Amino acid sequence: MADKKIKITLTKSPIGATPKQKKVVEALGLKKMHHTVELIDNAATRGAVEKVRHLVTVEE
Repeated sequence: MADKKIKITLTKSPIGATPKQKKVVEALGLKKMHHTVELIDNAATRGAVEKVRHLVTVEE
């Protein structure tokens, strides 16, 4: 059974974000602006995305 995946793209710079939000962006695997990663859609990933929703774009 194939797991659902979501594409997460860093659309805004984390320069002005709090240190905790910067760590979340790094933990998601996002390194540079407009960098996209594909992660498994689970509660942990959704929770991390929710913390930095103003910095990222999510595609199903």
